[in-house]
Amino acid sequence: MKFSFLPLFLLLPLNVSGAELSVAAQKEIPHLFSSLEASGCEFYRNGTWHDSNAASAHLKKKYQYLLSKGLLSSTESFITMAATQSSLSGTPYQVRCGTDDTVESAAWFSAELEKYRKTTTARP
Repeated sequence: MKFSFLPLFLLLPLNVSGAELSVAAQKEIPHLFSSLEASGCEFYRNGTWHDSNAASAHLKKKYQYLLSKGLLSSTESFITMAATQSSLSGTPYQVRCGTDDTVESAAWFSAELEKYRKTTTARP
């Protein structure tokens, strides 16, 4: 009697980690963290303003969590799921840079991403 293991292998999930982060996002997201840290901007989260380094550290924790759950596939998904609003209160994050008007963090990160993409695609 011949026993085949093939049916057992078909029952195993092929991708247990969920979505996979794109190659572009693996470069873009760290750039967003660096840009935030270098910006000197303040970051409003749950009723308190934080400096850019504290904000980046907080967002990195959220990023690592979402990444470990396989929930991120692009830079846009990072912005939407981690950098837009508080996971606890649902309150939108805000960014204030110097004397500029306060903007929602989603707009700030999206603008920074657009600038980065323009500079990386303009390179030979």
